[in-house]
Amino acid sequence: MNSLVPSGRATLAAAAVLALGLLPWSAARAQTPGAAPAPHNVFQLSAAGEVEVLQDLLTLSLATTREGVDAASVQSELRQAVDVALTAVKKTAQPGQLDVRTGDFSVQPRYAQGGKINGWHGRAELVLEGRDFPRITQAAARATSMTIERVGFGLSREQRARVETEAQALAIERFKAKAGEIAQAFGFSGYAFREVTVSSTDSGFQPRMVASMAKGMRAAAADAPVAVEPGKSLVQVTVSGSVQAR
Repeated sequence: MNSLVPSGRATLAAAAVLALGLLPWSAARAQTPGAAPAPHNVFQLSAAGEVEVLQDLLTLSLATTREGVDAASVQSELRQAVDVALTAVKKTAQPGQLDVRTGDFSVQPRYAQGGKINGWHGRAELVLEGRDFPRITQAAARATSMTIERVGFGLSREQRARVETEAQALAIERFKAKAGEIAQAFGFSGYAFREVTVSSTDSGFQPRMVASMAKGMRAAAADAPVAVEPGKSLVQVTVSGSVQAR
């Protein structure tokens, strides 16, 4: 009975023939006139620039929930609560200072034992965002049909662009200085850039007071604006790549 699977010896022999067939082609390619020479005296390095800045963007989430035996009634109550809140907060809305948008809106079934639906649970969200903190917190206090659920801080687009430019300039200067130092240390008089990439990240530090006042947010929102205090963000730009010493 003939086997269709080659023996181990036959497989090794075929691999050897394939390897021998590739070697002349590789050698010929390496010796082809005009081919780019293999890179030499090339080193990799990276440098980072960091700038710490006060967060200037407040995101405040208002939310409300409803329960009921009928999905349509729960949805209707949620819609009414959102409409009332929107009317209150949009009175002082201003692009960039206080922007208003609706968030999550959902109605989900509530199940009893045995898998039968015995009611409905709904949740609606309204998001206030901008650079004018007093304007935002005062608007939230007027939205009595919803309560504060979450507070977050970050950087506005303008602030982020400005800080990234500063961090990038620092990173580039450090990259160039490091490239010159390394090239000189190896006995070269100069260098040239071969390939460079630039990337940026930022990490935000939320104020500690937000966590401590979280329990009182719901009660405070109905009486007076909630006091908020931003933290700081650390913006980092990294420049990395390869440098040709010469």
